Amino acid sequence: MFLSGRLYDDGVIDPRDTRTVLGMCLSAVANAPIKGTSNFGVFRM
Repeated sequence: MFLSGRLYDDGVIDPRDTRTVLGMCLSAVANAPIKGTSNFGVFRM
């Protein structure tokens, strides 16, 4: 994980671990704040 995070390799995963790795990635993305959403409301024309 350290080397893949530093882009020293292409982060190839075992196809049998795809579901686990995808779940970890989606969990990390879901916990990250979305920047720029508090500046403006919805614009309607």
